[in-house]
Amino acid sequence: MSHVHEALDTWIDTHFDEEVRFLQALVQVPTDTPPGDNAPHAERTAALLAEMGLQAERFPVPAAEVQAQGMVSITNLVVRHRLGQGGLTIALNAHGDVVPPGDGWAHPPYGGVIDKGRLYGRAAAVSKSDFATYTFALRALAAVAPTLHGAIELHFTYDEEFGGELGPGWLLRHKLTKPDLLIAAGFSYQVVTAHNGCLQMEVTLHGLASHAAYPETGVDALQAANKLLTALYEHNTLLRLRRSQVPGITHPYLNVGRIEGGSNTNVVPGKVVLKLDRRMIPEEDAIEVEVELRALIAETVAQCPGIRADLRRLLLARSLKPLPGHEKLAATVQQHAQAIFGEPIPCCGTPLYTDVRLYGAAGVPAVIYGAGPRTVLESNAKRADEHLLLEDLRRATQVVARTLADLLAEGAA
Repeated sequence: MSHVHEALDTWIDTHFDEEVRFLQALVQVPTDTPPGDNAPHAERTAALLAEMGLQAERFPVPAAEVQAQGMVSITNLVVRHRLGQGGLTIALNAHGDVVPPGDGWAHPPYGGVIDKGRLYGRAAAVSKSDFATYTFALRALAAVAPTLHGAIELHFTYDEEFGGELGPGWLLRHKLTKPDLLIAAGFSYQVVTAHNGCLQMEVTLHGLASHAAYPETGVDALQAANKLLTALYEHNTLLRLRRSQVPGITHPYLNVGRIEGGSNTNVVPGKVVLKLDRRMIPEEDAIEVEVELRALIAETVAQCPGIRADLRRLLLARSLKPLPGHEKLAATVQQHAQAIFGEPIPCCGTPLYTDVRLYGAAGVPAVIYGAGPRTVLESNAKRADEHLLLEDLRRATQVVARTLADLLAEGAA
């Protein structure tokens, strides 16, 4: 296969300027989520793909489902390309939605500006970059190795920031795809085979508001919240003792990310709302984690006379665990990444959670690999001046193209 690998590398080098322009065009269409009005980006992406001879099937999610999720519009895209009869179907998934840019940018967040070998813009690294990686890996394979047997699918989805249920989850539930293997958006210097889960909950503490001059006539929900916060953060002492055996993942953790409450400075607060984020290591059972957390909250609130708690689950994202059959996929990506990047590329887990878990839940062996730096922080993902090193884009595209060639050659055999 070495001659095929060399031909793929050459094709990608020759067409790299076109790949960069494609990524710039994708970055220049905002997909801030919230508000999550992402159908226009899907239409733009489909038009750009059509110019390259790739026809994208459009799957608009019904408005009622989108709005119930707190978003405006979603159209998921699927490109199907067959290289011969039989063989494997390998899906490549990246998400186009992203958090709003925020302040502090030295480069326009939707400019796609290139400066000193880096392309700047919101979603340049996470994960519109892999719209480009996967599209041009597919195009290279179609041009250089059309006699392979199998199929490649591009899945471009638009609600990873809200959990993925209306992106990959929607495609899988409606049986619009059934791949044998999956490669999903990631970074170039590690092959990720597992990730944490996440439980997010909203806790509303109800007391009784009263005039601050007569505090004894009220029930202070904020004082109860203070007691609950202490208990929740002390729980992290126990969680730190639960160690994961997956390299790259350490222990579970609980974070309180948002607090709202009270009505005025001269009023005893009658209601406080806390939003919690509980990260789960792959060894934990998601339902057991939720039962444990609910019991801790109930026990603490019971010690606060006059306080009532309402609990609402916001998200339950199970962890990604390696499935039988992922080993060959992971090893092939790792082999080519090490050859092209010229350094060891580990297979490991990540403390993040992603919508790749939904493919895993559907029984699809998956790895996370794509264009990007060594760490999320290095790319400034979700921060000002998010950027991608263009050389990482080039080399990651070559890694993915080589991997597809090897796997589809074996599928033919």
